[in-house]
Amino acid sequence: MQRRRFLQAAAGGLIGGALLPRGALAAADDRATVLLRAASGLYRLHPTKTGPSTLMQFNASIPGPVLRIPRDRETVVRFDNALDEPTSVHWHGLRIANAMDGVPGMTQPPVEPGRSFDYVLNPPDAGTYWYHTHLRSWAQMALGLAGVLIVEEDTPPAVDREMVIAIDDWRIDREGLFDDASLGRLHDWSHAGRIGNLITVNGKTGTRYEVRGGERIRLRLVNIANARTMSLKINEPLLQVVAIDGQPVEPFAPRDGRITLAVGQRVDVVVDFAGAPGHSSTMELLVRDDAYAIASFDYGATIARESPLESPLRLPPNPLHRVRLPEEYLQVPLRMQGGAMSRFSGATVDGREMTVSELVERKLVWAMNGVAGLPREPLFRVERGTAVSLELDNETSWPHAMHVHGHHFVRASAPGIWRDTVLLGRGERDALRFVADNPGRWLIHCHMAEHMAGGMLTWFEVT
Repeated sequence: MQRRRFLQAAAGGLIGGALLPRGALAAADDRATVLLRAASGLYRLHPTKTGPSTLMQFNASIPGPVLRIPRDRETVVRFDNALDEPTSVHWHGLRIANAMDGVPGMTQPPVEPGRSFDYVLNPPDAGTYWYHTHLRSWAQMALGLAGVLIVEEDTPPAVDREMVIAIDDWRIDREGLFDDASLGRLHDWSHAGRIGNLITVNGKTGTRYEVRGGERIRLRLVNIANARTMSLKINEPLLQVVAIDGQPVEPFAPRDGRITLAVGQRVDVVVDFAGAPGHSSTMELLVRDDAYAIASFDYGATIARESPLESPLRLPPNPLHRVRLPEEYLQVPLRMQGGAMSRFSGATVDGREMTVSELVERKLVWAMNGVAGLPREPLFRVERGTAVSLELDNETSWPHAMHVHGHHFVRASAPGIWRDTVLLGRGERDALRFVADNPGRWLIHCHMAEHMAGGMLTWFEVT
C-alpha cells in the first residue's frame, strides 16, 4: 500500500465484490437451519498479480458468508468439514450453551474431515458477532476460515440500510500469493503475531460502496485478522458509535474520528452521509503517522434526503444490560507473561517446570500466572451467579486482545460498556468484571492467534 493512494480492484464496479454473500437457509425439524461448509479453494488475493492462492473457505467465499439468525430463537448451523484436516467453528461473543462453543478438546471433539456437526444456537443478544475456526487457528484463520454473524434485532433499527465491513490482513509473497512458508514462524509467535502486508475489506482491495447524500447507514465493522489491531478513520463528519462487541452503547462520536478494533472486536457505527453527488470519502487504516485508504464511499447522482437526520440512533438494550453487578467480586489475578524482550525466566507445562530454552523448543513462549499452554486445572471454579473480577496485569512488551468465552464483561476503567474482547497494552492493568452465569468450561485467551498457540490461554468453570 502507498500512503493515501487507493488500491483499485481488478474487477467489480461500485458495489461489485464489496457485498458479502449470505448463508444458505433451509428448514429442518421446524427450526431454521444454516448450511456451512469448510473446504479448500482458489482465491485471488492481489488484484494485479497473476495466479490465485489456495485458501480455506466457508461456503466457497472469502470471508465466509454473512450468517443472519434471529435473537432468542433456535437456529441450527449444519457444519460440514470438507477440508483434509480437522477443524471446528467458534461463535465469537455469543452467550450460548457450552457444548456449542466450538472449542475442540474442551466443548466438543474436532470435526474430522468428511464429518459434520450441528451447532444449535439460541443467542439472547442481538448484535454484530463473528465465527471462525478454533483449531490451529494460527494457520486456519490466516488461510481464511472466518466470517461475520449477525443476530437480528426483534425490531429493525431505523436506518436506510446497513453494510457489513470485515477487515482482514494477509501475508503475501512477491508473486502476490499467500505466503505459506511463513506460517508458524517463531518470530511471529513471540512478537506481535502474524501481521500481513495486504489489507482487504470483505475479501477485496479497493472496495467501493455507493451511497446517497442524506442517507443513514449502519456500518458493522469487524476485525477478522490474525493479530493486527485496526485503527480506522472514516472521513465523514456525522458519525456515531452505537454498539461495541455486539452490545448497544449510548451513541457517541469517536475521539479524533478514530475507531480502534483489536482482533476479534466489533464496532457498529451509524453514518449520516453528508456529501454531494459526485463526492467520495474514504475509510483509512492509520499506521503510526500514515493513513492508507482501504475503502471508499462514492456518492451517486440521487439523494436520500435534503439534510441528514438530526436525532441519533439508539439500539434497544440486550438482556445483559439488566444484570446488576454486586459490589463484592471474587478477585482472580491473571498475569500475562513471556514473549520477546521480556524478563521471562520459565513456566510450568503439564505440572513440570521448564526453562525458556525448553519452552522455545515447544514453541511455548507465553504464559499466564506462570503456566504455559492450557492448564489441567481451571483458573477458577465458581457456582453459577458468582461475580468475578479478572485482575489483568500485562507484564509483557506487547499488547494482547484478551477474549472471554461465553460471557460479556465491563472494564473497571470503563464500567459503562460491555465487551467480550479487550485490548490491553504493554504494562497495562485492568479488571474485567462479570457475573459467571453461563454453566460450563470456558476459555480465556489472547486473540492474537499466534499468542494463544504460543501458550497464552487458560480456562474457568461455572458449575
